[in-house]
Amino acid sequence: MALWEGARRLHLTANRSLYQATSICINRQLSENASSKVKVASSPETTDHILYTSEHFALKESLKKIVDQEINPHVDQWEEEGLFPAHKIFKILGSAGFLGVTKPVEYGGMGLDFSYSVAVAEELGSINCGGIPMAIGVQTDMATPALARFGSAALKTEFLLPSIMGDKVACLGVSEVGAGSDVASIKTKAVRKGDELVINGGKMWTTNGTQADWMCLLANTSDAAPHKNKSLICLPMNTPGVHIARKIGKMGMWASDTAEVFFDDVRVPCQNIIGQEGMGFTYQMLQFQEERLWAVASVMSMMDKVIQETIKYTRQRKIFNQPVLYHQAVHFRLAELETELELLRSLLYRATGMYIKGQDVTKLASMAKLKGGRLCRELGDSCLQYWGGMGFTSDVLVSRFYRDSRLLSIGGGADEVMLAIICKYMDTLPRK
Repeated sequence: MALWEGARRLHLTANRSLYQATSICINRQLSENASSKVKVASSPETTDHILYTSEHFALKESLKKIVDQEINPHVDQWEEEGLFPAHKIFKILGSAGFLGVTKPVEYGGMGLDFSYSVAVAEELGSINCGGIPMAIGVQTDMATPALARFGSAALKTEFLLPSIMGDKVACLGVSEVGAGSDVASIKTKAVRKGDELVINGGKMWTTNGTQADWMCLLANTSDAAPHKNKSLICLPMNTPGVHIARKIGKMGMWASDTAEVFFDDVRVPCQNIIGQEGMGFTYQMLQFQEERLWAVASVMSMMDKVIQETIKYTRQRKIFNQPVLYHQAVHFRLAELETELELLRSLLYRATGMYIKGQDVTKLASMAKLKGGRLCRELGDSCLQYWGGMGFTSDVLVSRFYRDSRLLSIGGGADEVMLAIICKYMDTLPRK
């Protein structure tokens, strides 16, 4: 099966970490016992899940060890420093196979379906900040999907393979000042001169931008209509003319670096275009279903954790001679939030299940992202309120979640864009 084949190829790659050996061992066991469905745990959740099999839970358990041992102990330091060591963490994750779960086996991936990527995203959500899961998601589900699907063998060898292995950090160059959710309005140009493209322009809000080795760049390569004039280009970040203008300070996502990047007569070979020239906008749109479902999956565990920590704190904290939790307004509100979270989880699993069967889930993915962003805001605000003055400090997880999760309603398509897509599928969007 693909799971075992992916693990076998990972095993053949030199200089793997201890985590790779653990992952391979688990994957081998899953392959050898596929017919009998290995039981990772005895709970009903692992044997009667709406979407996940025991293989999914084994993958999550393997990732949990990395999060607990290599990431969470350092999150507070990285948040304070405003940067996490992307190359170090990505190498650990890549060595264990977690940067190529759905990617082609021949380039170091595991060749699994998208439900495994959702499971990984959920487990990454247990990282005690939002910036690191986001940075990983950029590598796995934003900068590399088009390359994996449409790129030439040469480009996959040069950029995809080392990204899956964790040897290179990737970033995505799409958004610009004045062209965030409106991707069609980007101004960056890549003009053909002989066998090269000469790139001029700039990108904004580029996650991983200060540490990235290469960028998946969307640029205008012709004067055709806005949806037909764009190409995706593999751009090494050490190319002359690429300038990191600044590291952007942000309200949240502190551990994740975000850059403003300028291009001044940057020259790359024309062969660096991913797939067909002029198809970049289409390629970018094709991956939005996965991007948005991944984004929702990545905040589910943290929302769970924030609710549970709030319950624990309000049970201990007293006001008017009784625990805060005992006030009906508080425990009723937490019950409402838990209900909303379970409804979102059901939508996520349903949409993912339909997607891996080949169905168009653009409407459901847009609904999930819309609801996910709004629930993050609602949940973060309500829970922070119950922490009182402590919630307004930087010392507790709920305040970090409050800061970090606000981005979900903006990045990857703002709430208003999601509403427009939903209206389009409902046939209620006014016709031009």
